[in-house]
Amino acid sequence: MHVMYGPMSSSSSRWGALAVLCAVIFLDALDVSMVGVALPSIQHDLGLSTSSLQWVVSGYVLGYGGLLLLGGRTADLLGRRRVFLVALGVFAVASLLGGVVDDGTLLIVARFVKGVAAAFTAPAALSIITTTFPEGPERNRALSIFTACGASGYSLGLVISGLLTEIGWRWTLLMPVPIAIIALVAALKVLPRVAEDRAEGGHDLLGAVLITASMLLLVFTVVQAPEAGWGSVRTIGSLVASAALLGLFVVAELRMRHPLVRLGILRSGSLVRANLGLLILMGSYVAFQFVAMQYFQNLLGWSALGTALAFLPAGLLVAVTSTKMGDFADRFGTGKLIVIGAAALAGGYAMFLGIDERPSLGGLVIPGMLLLGVAFALSFPSLNIQATNGVDDDEQGLASGLLNTSGQVGGAIVLAVVTAVLTSGPAGGLSIGALRSAIVVSLILAVVGLGISAFGLRPAKPALAEEPEVKAYETV
Repeated sequence: MHVMYGPMSSSSSRWGALAVLCAVIFLDALDVSMVGVALPSIQHDLGLSTSSLQWVVSGYVLGYGGLLLLGGRTADLLGRRRVFLVALGVFAVASLLGGVVDDGTLLIVARFVKGVAAAFTAPAALSIITTTFPEGPERNRALSIFTACGASGYSLGLVISGLLTEIGWRWTLLMPVPIAIIALVAALKVLPRVAEDRAEGGHDLLGAVLITASMLLLVFTVVQAPEAGWGSVRTIGSLVASAALLGLFVVAELRMRHPLVRLGILRSGSLVRANLGLLILMGSYVAFQFVAMQYFQNLLGWSALGTALAFLPAGLLVAVTSTKMGDFADRFGTGKLIVIGAAALAGGYAMFLGIDERPSLGGLVIPGMLLLGVAFALSFPSLNIQATNGVDDDEQGLASGLLNTSGQVGGAIVLAVVTAVLTSGPAGGLSIGALRSAIVVSLILAVVGLGISAFGLRPAKPALAEEPEVKAYETV
């Protein structure tokens, strides 16, 4: 049953609430990327190694991705408005702490807590939208605007970070504080206290612990593998332990009365493809961004601002075009847009394989960034629309949590792999050869993503006339 939010049923109230939700998802995405340009400065001031430095990014991403499923389920159970407001307050406090600490470990902890807070705001915000706007053109428009803000925050985060890092890297961590406070005050006014349908059941804390522990152990193992040895007992044992924890998670979900993830939802082919698509999109790009920061600043000696400006074409393209993706999805379908976006993603990474000590701005950097911008503008909104269409209101939090989990966990795992590639190379991992090898990882993933998205364009098999119509995500 579709939930109407009382006062929010009026058009002006719905779109006013959407504006606040967009501001928060912009912040969530901004925080994933904004620390990127500041990484070399953070590394220098806090004395972090390259393998430790990636945890400044991965700490946030894992807190975000590891608990998104619990965040989505909590929003369904306790009420989306309540969860959204509490988590946004924690996000503001963690942002403040991250900007004032002087120890690398404390910074990573603050980033992890901040990611946990985002894990509750993001699915709550998305499920508020999908249960407020009716499925169809109106919801597609709202989702395209919402995801455009997320994509724009992620793309423009590097540019904003470059400007702030020129003043001091701490400002990149402190900037979200006042914005989060303003958004919190606005949310108290525009998200009214009204009755809403809530899912039945309880919290699956065991499932949340198992999936988070599995992801943390996997990332830690991949990061430490070059030092310990890929064939060492420690590395193999940790990988087996991570797989065992994942297996226990699946077993627990099958036996839980109220699981964190109702595995039957994965019967939807479109939802599974959307999750794989976002995992590849975010995973490959988070890793590429880390490599680009090392290349532009540490190898070429570019300033933080100069590095940020290199990413500006992609950010502007996403910001300008993403809001139109809802109309494009209505006209062409999400499947075609995702395929074109995946092809652009692979093309952008392929161009950056031509990096050298004197890269051409007009012949390599700008065209490559524009292709990556096209990929984000087309793919990010389309994947969100595809993942949530056809899902009942009481599982919108779960669907959005699954999607965001795929993106964030993908980012953490692929970043760990790329960091291992970099640190195993000569010259501290900053040779042109090592950088190209790291980009190859992103390129291979993009090609795989293109194949998966193209598979989704196959004509659907006609259903037998005598079979009852069953939604794809239901357990049958």
